[in-house]
Formats: sequence, C-alpha cells, structure tokens
Amino acid sequence: MTNAVEELEAAQTILIVGSNTTATHPLVAWRIFTARERGAKLIVIDPRKTHIARFADLYLAERPGTDVAVINGLLHIIIKEGLYDEEFVRSRTEGFEALKKLVEEYPPERVEEISGVRPEQLRQAAEMYAKSAASSIVYCMGITQHTVGVDNVLALADLAMVTGQIGKPSSGVNPLRGQNNVQGSTDMAAIPTALPGYQSLADDAVVAKFEKAWGVTLSRKPGITLMEMMDAAEHGTLKALYVMGENPLVSDPDVAHVKKALAKLDLLIVQDIFPTETTALAHVVLPAVTFAEKDGTFVSTDRRIQRVRKAIEPLGDSRPDWRIICDVAKALGATGFDYASPEEVFAEIASLTPLYAGVDYERIRENGIQWPCRTKEDPGTAFLHKGAFTKGLGSLKPIAYKPPAELPDAEFPLVLMTGRDPFHYHTGTMTRRSRRLTDQLNSCYVQINPADARSMGIRSGDMARIESRRGAIEAEARVTKTVPEGAVFVPFHFAEAAANVLTNPALDPVVKIPEYKVCAVRVEAA
Repeated sequence: MTNAVEELEAAQTILIVGSNTTATHPLVAWRIFTARERGAKLIVIDPRKTHIARFADLYLAERPGTDVAVINGLLHIIIKEGLYDEEFVRSRTEGFEALKKLVEEYPPERVEEISGVRPEQLRQAAEMYAKSAASSIVYCMGITQHTVGVDNVLALADLAMVTGQIGKPSSGVNPLRGQNNVQGSTDMAAIPTALPGYQSLADDAVVAKFEKAWGVTLSRKPGITLMEMMDAAEHGTLKALYVMGENPLVSDPDVAHVKKALAKLDLLIVQDIFPTETTALAHVVLPAVTFAEKDGTFVSTDRRIQRVRKAIEPLGDSRPDWRIICDVAKALGATGFDYASPEEVFAEIASLTPLYAGVDYERIRENGIQWPCRTKEDPGTAFLHKGAFTKGLGSLKPIAYKPPAELPDAEFPLVLMTGRDPFHYHTGTMTRRSRRLTDQLNSCYVQINPADARSMGIRSGDMARIESRRGAIEAEARVTKTVPEGAVFVPFHFAEAAANVLTNPALDPVVKIPEYKVCAVRVEAA
C-alpha cells in the first residue's frame, strides 16, 4: 500500500475496486466504516453486489473483466471536464498527452457498451473521486487475477496521479495483500526477478554485495513463476519442487493439470502445518509450526514490519520454518546457515536491504515500522511518494481495454467468478478444522442470478453441475441477485468441489498471474 491502513479513516472518498473487503479484510473494512461514519463517500466497483457494496454511496456493477474500460471512462470525464490536478500532472508526471489521447476513445457511452456501467453513474463516480481533498483507492485480487492484471493496476495508478490523489495522507493506491505476510515474502525476494528489497539482479554492485555476504556466486538469470513451474514439471524440465505453506492442488487454476504436473516430479517436498491435498502427493513432508510457536517478523499489507513472538513451544516433531531451511541447507553441504535465532536472520536482512536498514528488533519491540526505514533515526514512512516519485516523474501509461482470455459462447454461456466466503480462508487448510466455522459453512455453493436459475430450472438448495473446458464440479445452488445475469460465483475453499478445477490457467504476460476471476462455464441441474 502507498499509504497506511489507519489513514483510510481520514479519507474523504474511498474507491474500492475488486475487493470484497468485509469478507476478506475485515479490519481494513472497519477503518472504512469509521471513515463513512465521519462523512466519507464510498464508491464500490465490482461485478457482484458484495456485502460492502451494500453500504456504498455509489455502486458500479461492471461486467467481469472490464475494469480498464471503466477506469479509462473515469479518466475521460476527469480530463475532459477539467477535474484533473493540472499542477500535479505538470510537475510530477510524464506521458499526459498520450494518456489523454487514449482515454478520448472511452466516452461514457462506449464504456457502457463494454462494461454495463451507466454514463450518469460513471460521471458521478468521477466527480466524487476527483473533487475530494483526499481520495483513497483500495483494491484486491478482483483487480490482479486477470490476464490484464498489470494493466488494471497501471490504470488505477493513472487515475491517482492525474487527480493528484497520491503522495499525501489518506490517498494513494492501496492493494490489500491476499494472505498474511505476502508483503514480507515479496520483500524477501520470494519472486523470481529480484533480490531482497526489490534490488535488481541486473545491478553489478547489488549482486556483488550479496555474493560477498553469502559467499556464493549468484545466477543472474531470473527464475520462473509458479504457473511456469507447473508447466515445466509437466514437460519434465523441472525435476524437484519445494512447497512451503501452499496447497497448489486446490489453489492453482486447472487443478487437473496441476495434479498431472506434480505427479511427474522426481521429488516433491512440502513444508506445512497440517496435512493437505498437496502433502498427500509429497515424497517428503516437513512439519512446520504455526504463528504461535515461533519468533520472527511479519510485514503487513501497508509495509509495516512487526514482531511475532512465540507463545508455546513447537508441538511434536515440528520446527520453525527458518530452522528447517537452515537444517536442509546444512544437510546439502551449504555454509553460512549457523544462525542462532530469527533476530540474527533479521540483522542480516537489515544489513543487505536498504528499505529495512534502520529497523532492528528493539525498535519494533512494541510497535511496527513501515518501510522504507533507512537509518536508525528514520521513523519509517507512513505514505509513499511525498514530494517526488522514487524514479523522478511518475509515468502515466495509456492502457487500452482488452477482453478476458475466455469469453462466454453458445457452449459455455456463463461467466464464472471465484473468491472467498467470509467463513473460510483460502484452501480451508486451517479454517475447515474449526467446528465453529464449519458449522456455518462446510460445503461448496454456486451463486446464480434468479433469471438464470429460472431458465435452468434450478432453485436454491438444488445441486448444480458447473462445467468449463477444463472440468466439472457439483455444488449447492444459491439463487441470489448478488450476482448479475450471465454470471455465477463459486468460493474456492473446498477441495471436494474445487473451483479451480474450472478456472482458466491463462496468464498475465508480465507477472504471470492466472485469470482466476473470469472463465466461461455452463450450469445445469445435477
């Protein structure tokens, strides 16, 4: 996030795109509701009328996969009607004329044809967002999990920069990360293209620094992403896979393909806290500990580095993740893995990662610090881009609308959307072990619009069969106006009716994220 979570409380307008915030990030939603009580206006753009959309001052029910068209429509109105921040655009950005030319092609009438959003709603949203003294954009996986996920994010960045709604409190572009410590994982280079702290593999000085500290010669070749790993495993070019805290046999798209790929590996190692569908295929299972059994740090969605403290000793044969990794490394003959504690590991992180350089365990003993924090005197950074962007001028990118990779047709006439239910989390590895949660929900369902349900002869409570080009599942039908005509929604928590049997593995060409949020299906009574 460019801004701190608590800053949402002072925002005057909050634009939520592709986030079912109350279900997936309830503590962030609480901040948003606090802002509303203080007079903030809430705009929600989402194909489903989610729980938080019911509280919106303005709800824009776009068609699935049309985010860029809607954002370009907002930019069209903002620029054409002079609602943009001329001084900010002139002094802090580049590429405005090219963006202006592109968004001329997205008048409200064309945006309605593409997205279904009415022109008067688009105009109202543009005015609410642009005229506010402090507008925050909040988004989640409904924006990123598309073949145009990068385009969606760049378009939102354009919107924030053109209106000057960035680089100041209670503004910015604020992604809500999908899982705990995703931010910390990427900070520590759990991505294939960079070293810790987003330091470039192409920078000779950076690579030399890490090679000296670690006593190794680093490959300068970027790695491959998760989806590319599955393809490589199926084709036999990837022989071994080490999976930590992940259940790809439920969470990855086109599960049949994933199962086939994992089965071809010479070695599958899974490190997790509970047995999962993926551990069942593993050659080696390494039992890890829960958050309550380890010390260390997590980094929250707003870049806040926080301490985690051990409450109980590890149960059974389980060990903390850092200890397992060190033991495996030493068993392989590696040197330099003789750390005595997570604090020692963090000290090394701070010594090599400028964004973390000013942080140590004592400084975050009680309260976390948001990076960048470059010196011991630096209090951290509540919001990014104050006064200037890291690269100098902010680049405005003209982004043309592209449709999803797979659209409905005569054979598969409906759009499938996937996401979370409030009672469960991700693949249910933890939440489906809770009686209180499973008493509320313990089986899969499909939300169907009443008009579509009538044409299928399906009523609430009936079992329905949902089929895509990749497979089929059965789930209980829930007839509801939450989803629009022509679309259905399935949560992805249930291995016995895995939504990702159906989803499309088509990837964003830049970051290789799959298009979980849109694919073509047909539905019939089971």
